[in-house]
Amino acid sequence: MRSFLLAAALLAAPAQAAPDSLSRVLQDHWAWALREDPVLASSLGDRRGDGKLVDLSLAADDRRAKEAAAFLARLRALPDAGLSSADRANRDILARLLDSQVRANGFGQRAQLFNTYYGWHQGFVGLLGRSAFRSRADYDSYLSRLAAYPAYNREALRVSERAVAGGYAWPCSALGGYEASIAGLQAADPARSRLYEPFTRPRPADVSAADWVALQSRARRLIAEGVNPAFAEHLSFYRARYLPNCAKADGVSAQPDGAAFYAFRIGQETTTDLSADEVHRVGLAEVERIGREMDAVAKGAGFADRTTYATRLRTDPRHFARTPDELIAQAALTAKLIDGKLPSLIGRLPRLPYGVRAIPAEVAAITTTAYYSPGTPEAGLAGTYYVNTSKLDQRPLWELPALSLHEAVPGHHLQIALSQELDLPPFRRHLAQFNAFTEGWALYAERLGEEMGLYDTPEKRMGQLSYQMWRATRLVVDTGLHAKGWGKARAVAFMRRHTALSDANIDAEVNRYLSWPGQALAYKLGELHISALRREAEAALGPRFDLRRFHDAVLAQGAVPLDLLERQVHKWVATEKAGND
Repeated sequence: MRSFLLAAALLAAPAQAAPDSLSRVLQDHWAWALREDPVLASSLGDRRGDGKLVDLSLAADDRRAKEAAAFLARLRALPDAGLSSADRANRDILARLLDSQVRANGFGQRAQLFNTYYGWHQGFVGLLGRSAFRSRADYDSYLSRLAAYPAYNREALRVSERAVAGGYAWPCSALGGYEASIAGLQAADPARSRLYEPFTRPRPADVSAADWVALQSRARRLIAEGVNPAFAEHLSFYRARYLPNCAKADGVSAQPDGAAFYAFRIGQETTTDLSADEVHRVGLAEVERIGREMDAVAKGAGFADRTTYATRLRTDPRHFARTPDELIAQAALTAKLIDGKLPSLIGRLPRLPYGVRAIPAEVAAITTTAYYSPGTPEAGLAGTYYVNTSKLDQRPLWELPALSLHEAVPGHHLQIALSQELDLPPFRRHLAQFNAFTEGWALYAERLGEEMGLYDTPEKRMGQLSYQMWRATRLVVDTGLHAKGWGKARAVAFMRRHTALSDANIDAEVNRYLSWPGQALAYKLGELHISALRREAEAALGPRFDLRRFHDAVLAQGAVPLDLLERQVHKWVATEKAGND
């Protein structure tokens, strides 16, 4: 009888919630991340995101920050007991991402929705490279996003108005030519718009001929009646409201709470606790060291010093392509030469391929010399190495080896495509892109051109050193602009004095630093850390050091903060020692 009563009492008692676990937090967070970023969801084959765009409103930012804080609290409440080293890494990385999201939302700079490198309008057009177009569902999703763009744009303009009113507009000195990135997207004939390009492809197998004509007609109507007017509204706002209120001071420290924001950005981008002064000093030391190497190369080429040699390199027409197609062809050839050398330096290679394309014309004149856009295996999209074919007299061919190593392989494409294949939680494969690692690895990859024999002329060797110097000067210039009161003219002069970069590249780069505080610091600091870990591993292992295995160990966990990378490599060294003893 007692057992019967006890069983009845247990059945009647309210169910106790299962204790929280790391796996449950990770699962809940990933589902949340896909809800909040429907474009990411679609790119990964999750149809729940189809037809939707991210909510850009500040109210949504506040809600997301509150929800991120709740996830962070759940993580911090989990006991260490029972967590494996892999579990602890997953917990710590997600906690870092969530903490950064919460803290970033506390600054007024959150209303800055664009910089000279990116804007919501260009991000929208960038859907073309991140969306599959193989079925009726793919096209319906894309058309729904075209229909949603006017409201999306209006919200972005409301947020940008808050940035202007709050004193968070970007410096006037950085905005020259920016409006072309907006104006260049408008096409009088919607069939000639970049956004119409998917409808010029072969008709999907599950779409009838009649339905295909109807889809094309709807696309032209949405572009003509919705998207083009939204671009015009954006351009009008930029000219009439934003540009007249651009900041007269060049550094972000002049903005409200700007010094604290810049300190936050240094930590966010570098995953270190370095101060602006410390970063500045590292940069000056690197500038001096690399300068000595550049002087030696210049003298070996028969010139008095690097300044004289750089002047010749900048002006000799033999070093420049005559047509955009020639530049693309040279970049593609360089990339394929590197492809053939990869197995000698990397043990595990990704399956996803990449292509080479020109940067879209409307942004080419104001953006950097090249960039990489990731693909996704789930959507069947290759990665893309974008090359700037504007201002051909400013794009020297002797830069191509270092440029291709960085943007394609073994730099961004190899590292990002490989991370997508790793057996890691999805948030680490798709969200945890720590710039100190991703950009640090890509800059380190430029160095591997030495082992590949790519720097086989003084010009190419100077190109490599110039790129190293470029990233070293960033440490000086970025901190100078945002923490030491430098103006744009001083930053440009410093880079022109120390690098072999063309004037157009220097201007575009300084504009980028002005409108993206702290981001440029990740490259050199990350590369220095990876290079130091390599030297440490070589010293510890001696003749047993295997470069391919070292690179595999660095890449084995995807993008990670630098402190975690250090522990990762130390563990690998210990394992290598034990295995060889």
